[in-house]
Amino acid sequence: MPIDSPNSMRLFSTPIPATRLFCSASKIRGFTLIELLAFLVVISIALVSLINVFNQASINNVDPIIQVRALECAQAKLDEILGRRFDEASPSGGIPACGSADVGAPACVGITADSDFDDVGDYNGQTDTSFANCSVAVVVAVAGGDLGIPAGQARRITVTATSDGGGQVVLSAYRANF
Repeated sequence: MPIDSPNSMRLFSTPIPATRLFCSASKIRGFTLIELLAFLVVISIALVSLINVFNQASINNVDPIIQVRALECAQAKLDEILGRRFDEASPSGGIPACGSADVGAPACVGITADSDFDDVGDYNGQTDTSFANCSVAVVVAVAGGDLGIPAGQARRITVTATSDGGGQVVLSAYRANF
């Protein structure tokens, strides 16, 4: 079949004018001033939000250091207290334990704070600011019932340390009369 025959298949039914192949200069459009300003506002808001996130992340990056400082202060004070005698009447070495049924065992005095800090009860109500960048508050309470033993035979020591950066740690330990 010849190409010019009426039954032949044609690719184009009509020729495409050259002016339609290229965009004319009158149809090319740019951005209006309002569109550019709206774009700048949106980008500015996104950038400010992103900077705020980075700023908050850098501020919170110091929090673990502050918490560790408070933990060190609390642990130091708790270790100091746990190294002391159970009661003012406890003999050196703790034997016989005060308030026990042993022969010659003295009666326990209880939680009484005095200035010599030689027993656990002396620290009750103490606030210590001698640590660098940290203050420590101590509460000592009768706590035998918490452990299922007679009430006066155990004490709960609660140490609250607050660092200057705002970090706060609370540690508690029991000291039994042995």
